[in-house]
Amino acid sequence: MNGEATRGQDELGLATRAAWLSYVGGYTQEDIAGRLGVSRVKVNRLIAAAHREGLVRVFVEGTAAECVALEDRIARAHGLAFCRVAPDLGDPDLPLHTLAAAGARYLLGVLERPEIGILGVGHGRTLAAVVDRLPRLPRADLKFVSLLGSLTRNAAANPFDVIHRLAEKVGGESYFLPVPFFADSTEDKAVLMAQRSVKDVFALARLADLVVVGIGELAADAHLLQTGMITRAEFAELAEAGAVGEVLGHFFAADGRSVAAEINGRALGLEPDDLRGREVTAIAGGRGKARAIHAVLKSGLLTGLVTDEATARRLAELDNGRPQGTGSPTELLRTAS
Repeated sequence: MNGEATRGQDELGLATRAAWLSYVGGYTQEDIAGRLGVSRVKVNRLIAAAHREGLVRVFVEGTAAECVALEDRIARAHGLAFCRVAPDLGDPDLPLHTLAAAGARYLLGVLERPEIGILGVGHGRTLAAVVDRLPRLPRADLKFVSLLGSLTRNAAANPFDVIHRLAEKVGGESYFLPVPFFADSTEDKAVLMAQRSVKDVFALARLADLVVVGIGELAADAHLLQTGMITRAEFAELAEAGAVGEVLGHFFAADGRSVAAEINGRALGLEPDDLRGREVTAIAGGRGKARAIHAVLKSGLLTGLVTDEATARRLAELDNGRPQGTGSPTELLRTAS
């Protein structure tokens, strides 16, 4: 084999590795460049060569039309400006990969909008996964602000981590609230809210051009309970009050009304009334989340939703009056013990 043929084979092998790293490994072009020891421009050329050589094939099965129908149905039912439904890939548990990919695609579009100068960000596993899937996009003019207290009992659930990673990928400024997710009492909340640094961040949050939030559920395996963000006593109070969904530390019943629970007055985050009349998108889904998402949709706070296909089907069932049973408050508490 002559030198030119050898170089051609080496280039094809490199293109194959680049394609695998990109489409299977989920690495960014910058990561691939580092792993292969080439420039980002070279990575672009390698992936393009992989396409030309037929090394990359994309198969779209017949779920897209069904997803579009679900999107239209949910958007009409709840007066949303838009709904995005990620196709079901057969994951019986939390479809985090597909949902994160759909959320990252939506968020990338948001970041490319020049009129967006301040982005308010919530918390949760899904939002963290969305940021992880987001490609790097220079927007040094952007400001990212946390919408709720950033100190939690478990660092793995820290909302500030989402803000930090987002600003790191985009290059903008980040602002977080150096207070707990929930205050110990309403009196403690009043003291914390009076701090100048806290007031300044809240003032900025209220100026956000767009708000992106996660949605928490009240169930035996709820992330809020597992991470210690709420205690068992607080869980009991919320279950008895009929809470099924949570946004920014505020809990809602199935009909979309705020529940009469003391913890709602201790959340250190934007109030529901601060969100009304604004552009508010929730990125949420997964097994057991349908009732929580439906409750928040019923509250009228959201203008947009990104979810997965299985959850969207359950939302449509709830819109048709078909309940998704989760057990009585007593059963929830027994299961959670």
